[in-house]
Amino acid sequence: MPGYIVLYKYTQQGMANIKGAPERIPQLKAAAEKAGMRVVGLWITLGEYDAVGIFDAPNDQVMAGAMMSQASQGNVTTQTMRAFSEDEFTQIVSRLP
Repeated sequence: MPGYIVLYKYTQQGMANIKGAPERIPQLKAAAEKAGMRVVGLWITLGEYDAVGIFDAPNDQVMAGAMMSQASQGNVTTQTMRAFSEDEFTQIVSRLP
C-alpha cells in the first residue's frame, strides 16, 4: 500500500479542546482502519508542527478522504505527503533514461 506522512497543526478550536485530544487518537485510528488504512504511528512533536502521522492507504483517494474528514472536524489542519519506500524508490530510479 502507498505510504503517507501527515503533518498536523492544531487550530484555535483544537487548542481550546486540547484536553480531549488523547481521546480522539483512538477514534482516528478506528476511522483509518475502517477506511482500509493502516496507522503506522502517531507522534506529538515540538516545533512547527504539533503532530506527525504515518499511514498506509490503498490509494490517494482514500487518503484524501480520510484527511478531509479529519480536518472537517476543525481541530487540526493537515499537510499530507506521499512517501515512497526504498523498493518503490528503486523501481522509480530504474525507469530513468
